[in-house]
Amino acid sequence: MVPGNESELGKPPQPWRRRMHEVIFESETPAGRFFDKVIVTAILVSVGVVIVDSVSALSRDNRPVLDALEWFFTLLFTAEYIARLLSVQRQLKYALSFFGIVDLLSILPTYLAFFFPETHALIDVRILRLLRVFRIFKLTDYIVEYQMLGAALAASRRKILVFLSAVLMVVLVLGTLLYVVEGPEHGFRDIPTSVYWAITTITTVGFGDITPKTDLGRFIASVIMLMGWGTLAVPTGIVTAEMTALRYTQPLLLLQACPGCGATGHAADARYCRACGAPLEREDGVNAQAPPGPPR
Repeated sequence: MVPGNESELGKPPQPWRRRMHEVIFESETPAGRFFDKVIVTAILVSVGVVIVDSVSALSRDNRPVLDALEWFFTLLFTAEYIARLLSVQRQLKYALSFFGIVDLLSILPTYLAFFFPETHALIDVRILRLLRVFRIFKLTDYIVEYQMLGAALAASRRKILVFLSAVLMVVLVLGTLLYVVEGPEHGFRDIPTSVYWAITTITTVGFGDITPKTDLGRFIASVIMLMGWGTLAVPTGIVTAEMTALRYTQPLLLLQACPGCGATGHAADARYCRACGAPLEREDGVNAQAPPGPPR
């Protein structure tokens, strides 16, 4: 869970539910790390099962095994979903959050496919099975690097939007220019088709279904191709700069709760609770053995 979100959901008052909260949401504890590793492994294997299930030869020869694995993972993720709801105080807030919806999408297709057979006129079970690949998004709930990437993308969204707007203007102008230069007789039958060609060219994809035939058209195409090399590097640089800035301005926060007051969000090198000053117990024993000192 992204640091800070679990505090918004609230810790339940019952001791057993608080213990579940520590295991599920506080990944710095030994039990929390083990829980994360089990769920991440299950997500990867279950997505692999979905991929194998889409291959007709493998699916036909291993149908009983694939069905058994799918139900195993569905029941496992169902238990995880219920446990997450029980381990927070504001259950509806979690259910309607991004991760809550992803957790629901990871188990719902299997149950829908069970209640609605493949011959049902309104639901295609193959589409429901494909929806199980949404489980891969559950990884963002367990890997800090995903959270950092998401924060960098969110911080750079305005710059990327401006960049994409500039690219859109370029392909619109150049596509229209190719429509005028080449014309319908060379495949550029209208402006949308010409803009499509400009997009595939500036992104260096180049399907080759439409190609300029005149010398002027080829010259314009060469300019667009060279521009494509430069445009590909721009969004990468924007996101990289934001990730570097986040690394130095927002240090990694621990999800481990303070044994005294239950506060989370401590700095990675913190030895004392930021709220009450109590020593933080770490698995490596560094904080537990640290001499008394002022709280950080």
